[in-house]
Amino acid sequence: MTCVILGVSGASGAALALSAARHLVDASIGVELVVSPAAERTLHAECGETALRALTDLADHVHAPSDIGARIASGSAPVAGMIVAPCSMRSLAAIANGLDDNLLTRSASVQLKERRPVVLLTREAPLTLAHLRNMTSATEMGAIILPPVPAFYLNPVSVADVVDQIAARAVDLLHVASPVARAWQG
Repeated sequence: MTCVILGVSGASGAALALSAARHLVDASIGVELVVSPAAERTLHAECGETALRALTDLADHVHAPSDIGARIASGSAPVAGMIVAPCSMRSLAAIANGLDDNLLTRSASVQLKERRPVVLLTREAPLTLAHLRNMTSATEMGAIILPPVPAFYLNPVSVADVVDQIAARAVDLLHVASPVARAWQG
């Protein structure tokens, strides 16, 4: 089975992680999950007290962010890429500057060094020059910056529609399954 790492940082937008995990599972893609302590708090605040359990139930393996020796911290781990949803500016800065101080950032670094896709759903607005430079640096290293911006041309009716479209787009950018995001039809 193809597996993907799903990193969840503490930025606002926790529903993106749940939706991405659901899309991966629906596509029969295994999920190696890393949830930061701040993400646990954000999941609870934004998605309710059962959100963390719902997310971990979708994962094949749940890794502690402090477990820097986990198998996904090695390039030999058989994974096809990584999504960080949402991606805080702190996680972006660490990834962009090679600061592998926890399993989430170490896993992203490993995926980049192995030339595997890393999709970062960066969550902040407005952006400082430091944020923009970190996005540039991460992009130069091979990451894909995917700010969670709605596809208004699809006429979303609800926030859930917006979240699902963005998460589906993130999964599509990994090229591990048939496309699931709705596309512009012209």
